[in-house]
Amino acid sequence: MLRVARAALFGMVPAEFVLVVLLVSGVSLPRPVVAVGEVLVAAVLLLEVVVACRLVWEKRRDGAGWRAAFRGAGALVPEPVRRIMGFDLQGMVSLALFVVRRRHGVPPGAVPLSYAGGQLAMQLAFLFAMVLEAAGAELLLRSIDAPSGLHAVILIVDLYSILIVLAVIAACITRPHVLSEDELRIRYGAFFDLRVPRGKIASVRLARNFNESGMVRVEDERLAVAVSSQTNVVVELIEPITVVRPLGGRARVRTIRFFADDPKMVVDTGSGGFAAAYGTAPERL
Repeated sequence: MLRVARAALFGMVPAEFVLVVLLVSGVSLPRPVVAVGEVLVAAVLLLEVVVACRLVWEKRRDGAGWRAAFRGAGALVPEPVRRIMGFDLQGMVSLALFVVRRRHGVPPGAVPLSYAGGQLAMQLAFLFAMVLEAAGAELLLRSIDAPSGLHAVILIVDLYSILIVLAVIAACITRPHVLSEDELRIRYGAFFDLRVPRGKIASVRLARNFNESGMVRVEDERLAVAVSSQTNVVVELIEPITVVRPLGGRARVRTIRFFADDPKMVVDTGSGGFAAAYGTAPERL
């Protein structure tokens, strides 16, 4: 029943979006089509409520409190989708942090290790291209005298896409890697966050690789967190640790490769010079 509810939910969302685009574009739909659509939407919503109540009841029957039981109803939405929604929310938070010139997750005495510089030029170029695309789409819609409702929908989608790119840039700037007395925290914006206890680090060394594939990749117990296909620091662990990938997949890794704008600082402090680095990192950007 849970699978049916998920499938129905995923089918309803794009169908509703298409229906809205048609309506705001001035397309006249037959009344029976609209009526059938409304009945299907009501049926899907009723199914979602029934499944959610069933999930809450099962959690309560297993002894969970009301808060945990209602949280369990989130299983209606698969973990990858929930994580993507979380990325958007954390991205908006990162934009606010960037505006007030603050960093996320850098406690007093810890050392922030930036990585945004290795990709900022490419990200800004991509942002510029998206702005040009939005302007071009607006000019095209005006030239063909498209309905004003369609103008609004396309404009909202374009502006939201630009906002997401800004959020990704802000997240990479405000969420750096963090080196503290207890751990090495390796991040990539709002998409990836790995805490490596200091006691599990066997060695830290400099090793440049310009041919990484993907942003976060695990292969043969080796994790790579790349920036613009580059990594320049390698961390060897005493024992494997569990890594949670951006969409929720789990893996065990013993070696970690990642990128830092100043890899020498990571190597120097990670090789025993923690105390020399404490107190050098301001909380503000």
